[in-house]
Amino acid sequence: MRAPYISYPEPNVVAVSEEDVAPPGAGELLCQAERSLISTGTELTCLRGLFDPGTNWASWVRYPFRPGYSMVARVVAVGPGVEAPAVGQRVLLGTPHQGLTLTAPDQAYPVPDGISADEATWGILACTTQLAVRRAELALGETVGVVGLGLLGQLIVQYAALSGARRVVAIDPVPLRLEAAAAHGATDAIAGTAAQARDRVAEITHGRMLDAVWDVTGHPAVLSQCVQLLRPHGRVVLTGDTPTPTQQVLGPGVLSNSISVLGVHGNSYAPHYTEVTPWTRREIIALFFDFMLQGRMRVADLITHRYRFDQAPDVYQRLREDRTGAIGVILEWSQA
Repeated sequence: MRAPYISYPEPNVVAVSEEDVAPPGAGELLCQAERSLISTGTELTCLRGLFDPGTNWASWVRYPFRPGYSMVARVVAVGPGVEAPAVGQRVLLGTPHQGLTLTAPDQAYPVPDGISADEATWGILACTTQLAVRRAELALGETVGVVGLGLLGQLIVQYAALSGARRVVAIDPVPLRLEAAAAHGATDAIAGTAAQARDRVAEITHGRMLDAVWDVTGHPAVLSQCVQLLRPHGRVVLTGDTPTPTQQVLGPGVLSNSISVLGVHGNSYAPHYTEVTPWTRREIIALFFDFMLQGRMRVADLITHRYRFDQAPDVYQRLREDRTGAIGVILEWSQA
């Protein structure tokens, strides 16, 4: 079978091509794409191709490169030995933007009835951001900040509110993103950079400053700015992975104020379920879907743009030029 896929043949070039896809073998599923979500920060970083040597980016992004890792598809065929998921079932996949995917059953996460394909595409990013909030080890009633309100930042705002934060301070220079955060659990919105937000954070907290802050920007200059927003013994969680860490500095106050600098990666979930480590990727995604069904998290209104997959070269070019008006950007692969 022939199927389309999106790739970066080289830095700053986007192509839509076709490939042959074999029928599923033993223990495999064949899934047909319905919707995929562009992770704008990550995918544009991969497209630019400017990474420090030795970074995760430099080892991961090799051209030709296939972007994307959050897709909803429908199972269209199964190989021998596969009992579930069944043909016709919708599943969430952590695969690139492509029309057909061969995968193992344990890499396909069932999408419940009541959740649209558009909404379900957020599941992989919801996994990353849930891990980021767990990493902060929030205590009930803490006041926290989220710097950078793209897709990840919007989800962290919601998870922080669900986790019992007293106040969730959203910080971003883009009004659209601030409005979205305020509609999804942020109690305070500050227009500007983390550096520009310091006085307002002091005012909001009566000089106490934040207990924890997530740096979701991926910009090397922001870590040191986030440190200045914290109280002594506060925590900063690096959720946006900068491609140029050689330009990243801690700034003053980390040692004197006993600040904790924590990192989180989307693959840092428990590899296998145990009573001690229950939060596998499957369990984290299932929790996100439960929160959606219960109405305690919302993403449908965070989708700002949708395009056909074959428009990808133009879509990425527009995002490169200006992504301030974009939060959730969906690629459509079928009429589902």
